[in-house]
Amino acid sequence: MDHQGHDMAHGGQDTGDQGHGGHAARGAPTTEHGTQAGHIDHTGHEAMFRRRFWVSTLLSVPVLLFSPFIQQTLGFRTPEFPGSSWITPLFAVVVFGYGGLPFLRMAVPEARSRRPGMMMLISLAIGVAFFYSLAALFIGGDTFFWELVTLIDIMLLGHWLEMRSVRQASGALNELAKLMPDTAERLTPNDEVQMVPASELVGGDLVLVRPGASVPADGVVEQGDSEVNEAMLTGESRPVRKGQGDAVITGTINGDGSLRVRVTATGDETILANVRCQVENTSGIAGQRRGGDRSVRGRWLGAR
Repeated sequence: MDHQGHDMAHGGQDTGDQGHGGHAARGAPTTEHGTQAGHIDHTGHEAMFRRRFWVSTLLSVPVLLFSPFIQQTLGFRTPEFPGSSWITPLFAVVVFGYGGLPFLRMAVPEARSRRPGMMMLISLAIGVAFFYSLAALFIGGDTFFWELVTLIDIMLLGHWLEMRSVRQASGALNELAKLMPDTAERLTPNDEVQMVPASELVGGDLVLVRPGASVPADGVVEQGDSEVNEAMLTGESRPVRKGQGDAVITGTINGDGSLRVRVTATGDETILANVRCQVENTSGIAGQRRGGDRSVRGRWLGAR
């Protein structure tokens, strides 16, 4: 889904009714590991679409029950009383104003930038159906009020599910970011230990991974023997024995022994960074950010 229009906030509403402007990075806090998560809590957006979906769906029930087409198709008739003919258009207007307004607002940036997307498409569909039905109500003709409210309900449901998936993916990315260590112990040719930022490591560096420490970069064990916990990446429930010549992965946790690891990959070349990038791509989060270094290294290590 095109998120171009999601960058426009819904002014004048409560916190939960803010637009998708929250999709863009807004000074995300730094985690205890020193990495900037860069992900937004989509709980507010999810709650907003969920609330609008249920309210709009509830208000759509009278529209459907008093719709002549629905009655004819399902073979029932609702009782008639003075003003009953206005129930369908009145409730449809409320559904359009409450459930359809977010899509209209999110279509404004797409129209201004002349880059029509999903929000423009939805807005055209519900807008044409709404205004045509209003005109037909007074000058005669078929109305599309029940189709209008049904479309709005479906779009709200889709966005609710989308926001939930984005929120869950954001949480997974935050957990992956926590695996990245801040610093590394680099060994000099004289076998001296230098404490350096993990972002300064390059291929060929020799690092010391002490017991209980995180592996700062992908590499190959040159010396030492230990068990490494790779459950956070591979799902392996038991620690994996590592010795000379075995590969280790960034972010995995060393066991009781010390390891000397020759760095083979850093930054956006590591397995952990590639996993994170895949999660971003499949969830659509990467395309929702605004500005900044677009490389994985910049997104991951830029805050160090």
